[in-house]
Amino acid sequence: MGHAHSHSHAGHSHAGHSHSHGASGHTRAPLIAALVLTFAFMVVEVIVGFMAHSLALVADAWHMLSDSGTLLVSVVVATIAMRPRSRQKTYGYRRAEVIAALGNAATLGIAAVWIVRESIERLEHPPNVIGKDVLWMGVLGLLVNLVAAYLLSRGARDNINVRSALYHVLGDALGSVAAIVAGVVVWGWGISLADPIASLVITALLFYGAWSLVKEATHVLMEGTPEGLDLSAVERTMTETPGVKSVHDLHVWAVTPGQPILTAHVVISEGSHGTDVASRVGKRVTDQHHIEHVTIQPEAPEPGLVSLRRK
Repeated sequence: MGHAHSHSHAGHSHAGHSHSHGASGHTRAPLIAALVLTFAFMVVEVIVGFMAHSLALVADAWHMLSDSGTLLVSVVVATIAMRPRSRQKTYGYRRAEVIAALGNAATLGIAAVWIVRESIERLEHPPNVIGKDVLWMGVLGLLVNLVAAYLLSRGARDNINVRSALYHVLGDALGSVAAIVAGVVVWGWGISLADPIASLVITALLFYGAWSLVKEATHVLMEGTPEGLDLSAVERTMTETPGVKSVHDLHVWAVTPGQPILTAHVVISEGSHGTDVASRVGKRVTDQHHIEHVTIQPEAPEPGLVSLRRK
């Protein structure tokens, strides 16, 4: 049948529908604690990095500055998310998180370019790096990141905002490991080249983090199918619902990662009631695919096809 967009066949039904777009207040506490811890250590690491002539520590501090920015955005988003929707912002302000992710990616990219340039110069002219300072700062940084990761892990399971912050902190923990290795090599064997090499490893993490943010943010802004969601399986669930003849104009996207939204038109079987079918479809999609925001437009079959079946 044709994909008619007429809404005159049956009522517009919202099924399995949750309008709670805000993050609960308890998610802010671990975010704020991790932010204070990360930012305080970043300041110390920058000071010690310059005093020890260690580019690895400065590079790791850049990474922690990025993490602090991510945590700050997460705190702001968690706060804004609790604001009610308005007539001007019908989805609220959740997409601010996506826009901020692009800005954070730009900061990561700029920092990575600067560190690469400095690393190349230091490979040609290695400075006198104080390996002992690099080592103990790396160990302290790793402990700080692990504590921050523990704080965030308590709210990461049910909140994508907290979970993304957790991934940043765990990535920074790897940067601290690189700084520890550099400190051991410089202090134990006097090989100053280990410091710029370690900074290049940290830079790779910066580039990877920037690319991941850009990829995820642009996918959301282009309203792509949410990651991990099998659209064919969703469509199969809908078509297998009693009373559904076919499905068309199926769209699944997300305002922000972790909040998928589905809209679709379903053609109902002869003798079925549109709102009942829409309710069943919405419930099945929510139960089986965890999409809470489901809007179904039921449509009656074309009269011509019904009359042909009766002959």
